[in-house]
Amino acid sequence: MTFLQITSLLIVLAGGFGAINYLFLKLPSAIGILIVSLLASFVLLGLDLLLPALGIADTVRGIVTGIDFSEALLEGMLGLLLFAGALHVKLSDLRAQWRVVFLMATLGIALSTAIVGIGFSWLTGMPLLVALVFGALISPTDPVAVLGVLREADLPKALETKIAGESLFNDGVGYVVFLVLVGLAFPHGDAHGHGGDPVTGAVILFFQEAIGGAVLGIVLGWLTFRVMRRIDDYPLEVLLTLGLAFGGYELAVWLHVSAPIMAVCAGLLIGDVGTAKGMSEQTRAYVDGFWELIDEILNAVLFLLIGFEVFAIAFDDDVLLTAIAAIALALLARFVAVYVPITLLRPFRSFNAGVVPIMTWGGLKGGISVALALSLPDGEWKPLILTCTYVVVIFSIIVQGLTVARLANRVGRAPDMM
Repeated sequence: MTFLQITSLLIVLAGGFGAINYLFLKLPSAIGILIVSLLASFVLLGLDLLLPALGIADTVRGIVTGIDFSEALLEGMLGLLLFAGALHVKLSDLRAQWRVVFLMATLGIALSTAIVGIGFSWLTGMPLLVALVFGALISPTDPVAVLGVLREADLPKALETKIAGESLFNDGVGYVVFLVLVGLAFPHGDAHGHGGDPVTGAVILFFQEAIGGAVLGIVLGWLTFRVMRRIDDYPLEVLLTLGLAFGGYELAVWLHVSAPIMAVCAGLLIGDVGTAKGMSEQTRAYVDGFWELIDEILNAVLFLLIGFEVFAIAFDDDVLLTAIAAIALALLARFVAVYVPITLLRPFRSFNAGVVPIMTWGGLKGGISVALALSLPDGEWKPLILTCTYVVVIFSIIVQGLTVARLANRVGRAPDMM
């Protein structure tokens, strides 16, 4: 199928499944589309078992595997989704919560990666470095899933900023940690590797990716803001923000700096300074509306794709048991990644009692983890990593995603103190 045919099919299916969810399931849009997509996948697999001569599963599997999910997300959709998410997080709110966000996006990711990696290596006999790669790809919370759920929950502003800010930044940091560990675990399979001492190369890569991405995002965001400040033409200004998200992301990929961190930094700057000082009221309304629409459409397509990726996964009884254990391991790691930073900051500020359970259960995994697992070099451990990642992500989005708002409304009502 051509690119246009695949795109048309995805849009049609996303619209159709979204309508089914709206009319019958009445779940949050993205989660509903994922569930309908999964159900459709299982129906097709069931038909294939009943009528194997039709070859339905093989046909669908050919279409699904023909879509490079990893490339489509990591080098296409992700930049737009992160930029759209960051546009609606105010720097003033983030500045008040920066210590929590910073610790959870750095120390939290490190702790979670180590706990999942060590535990998974013990469970499966997988080499520790390879298991740490799994830990790195499953540790980041997915800002796409998290921000979608936050729209459904009426949380105190400070708590919402913690969750949203952490999900935006730990995604970028987690991606960098993943690249570093892939370079160490698969030295011949990583295009970003450095010659010489692998540890030195890993340190250089981390700082190059993380700091380089932040600097590039701030510079490009500032330059775009300066241009927008001189213009009062809302279609052109919307186009400039689109160019910043698309062009900046691709430039970051080309420069080998963190494209996700670039998109977040650029989006934060335009969403705060740009909307306050560089846009008219009319432009601000159109920019917000445009990026909200982009966010909703790409969310629908992404969750549709996650549902159909079941055709690319190999399941058997032993792997499913390991995957269930991986769910428990990921939740334990997430709890530690939240509890330790919060505990370290308690002598300096107060938190409401619900912050740890809400942020633990609200740390949803998503398409980014699946894309990273698919991007791994082929090897004996990749099928196991891919299956466990997929099961953890499906559990996270459906079970945690459908219950976190209820949990938040139950235990997060007390005002979050500064």
